[in-house]
Amino acid sequence: MKILYIILALLGGMMAGIQAPINGSLGKKIGSVEGAFTSFFVGTLFLTFLVLFIGKGQITHLLQVPKWNLLGGLLGALFVTFAIISVPNIGVALTIFAAIIGQVIISMIIDHFGLFGVQKNPMNVNRLLGLGFMLTALFFIYRGSVSS
Repeated sequence: MKILYIILALLGGMMAGIQAPINGSLGKKIGSVEGAFTSFFVGTLFLTFLVLFIGKGQITHLLQVPKWNLLGGLLGALFVTFAIISVPNIGVALTIFAAIIGQVIISMIIDHFGLFGVQKNPMNVNRLLGLGFMLTALFFIYRGSVSS
């Protein structure tokens, strides 16, 4: 059953890969911050529809959650804004791969310390080697982008 979640994560990653050049193009036309706003506005309209017609959660419990739980939207807005700025300057592949490495680095730190209530998954040699290989790949993707 975990394979379904892996497939969903892969599809989500593909959507981020498609979203970046679309938002980058939008940002070049209307401005980076305005592009991020537009992207989130359209997403908000879509999510409003889902909440109203499909949602089964308890949106009324929003006032009871720890305030740090609300930072996800801010962090998402920053991520989209940074991608909108980066894509026109360094390209889609380099932007997305660097973002993925950033996500891996912070997720390994979160796992190691069990931050935000997640189960601890300590740092080990295999994880560090994997990160090292990703950083090496980033170097080669960067070099391939610079030389072209």
